[in-house]
Amino acid sequence: MTDIAAAVVATMRKLGVLGMPRNYEVFYEALTGANTELQLAVVSLGKHPTQEELDQISQRFFAQSHGHRIVEQARDVVARELEDIATLLRSEHSHIEKYGRILDETSIGLSNRNLVSGDLLQKIVSAISAATTSTIDHGKQVASTLSEKTAELDSVKTKLEEYKRLADTDPLTQIWNRRAFDKEIARIYNSNKGILFNALILADIDRFKSINDQFGHPAGDKIIQGIAALLQSGVRSDIFVARTGGEEFALIVEGVSEDATYEIADRIRILIEQTPFSSGPAGTSCGVVTVSMGMCMASEAESPEDLYTKADQALYRSKMTGRNRVTRHSSMTGRSAKNWLLYKTE
Repeated sequence: MTDIAAAVVATMRKLGVLGMPRNYEVFYEALTGANTELQLAVVSLGKHPTQEELDQISQRFFAQSHGHRIVEQARDVVARELEDIATLLRSEHSHIEKYGRILDETSIGLSNRNLVSGDLLQKIVSAISAATTSTIDHGKQVASTLSEKTAELDSVKTKLEEYKRLADTDPLTQIWNRRAFDKEIARIYNSNKGILFNALILADIDRFKSINDQFGHPAGDKIIQGIAALLQSGVRSDIFVARTGGEEFALIVEGVSEDATYEIADRIRILIEQTPFSSGPAGTSCGVVTVSMGMCMASEAESPEDLYTKADQALYRSKMTGRNRVTRHSSMTGRSAKNWLLYKTE
């Protein structure tokens, strides 16, 4: 760990990068090689990366870490724009009041026609004309400024929506992440209808540690990306697909029976087993890659946490009975406590 820290500091100094926490975060992750995509993004910056470029990488790969700062910035912009709009509307109110007073005074002056001479009438008409023109021009200016302010607020909204997307997206696979999954699984139990025909499928790549040890982490990342793509393309578009951990994935299926859920899971399992995966420029085969899967119907669980636990128990059973298979939680008997290290260290 000390050697990595020293390498991070030395690299940042060599490139002239400021010693800020978010820059340390970027270079630490890049030098450890934990995220190949991040590593390539840093290398592509060249020998003289700008702070703006580093911030873009930081926001892309560590959206959750910078969420507070992004939201604070957006809040400040919104506050400024709203204050400008309020000032503008106060000015418009004052201008209209002034115009109203001119009309009132004119009305009083015209109430006694005997006292109004031709010259005075001409002056009154000129004053009303000038006031009306001024009010119309001012109104156009207000409308234009309000349009600009609205555009600014729309821009802030777009940035916040982009932050939300980044915060809920897994940077390696571009599918939903654990944060998004936690929100989605909680939604199931918001109504009895959601509980009735919803299901959770968990999938874990078999012997993934061995794959990394034999072919390297870049190959492992490529396999994770490939399986994420297969999960998305192999199911209906309304099925929620997320990467919930290193080599773990989750699917939330709505409006289906237990048998239909099993068929979905087993079809994906077969698709992954039949897909060739390779590594390196030479395209070295990584052999057959398989996944173990566990599933549980929402009606079998009392809460999101219970649903996840039971699907995970079913996944564990698939691991313990030979891997590359789907286990229904409802089919399990004599369930025992889970030994996490048994398949996490394969």
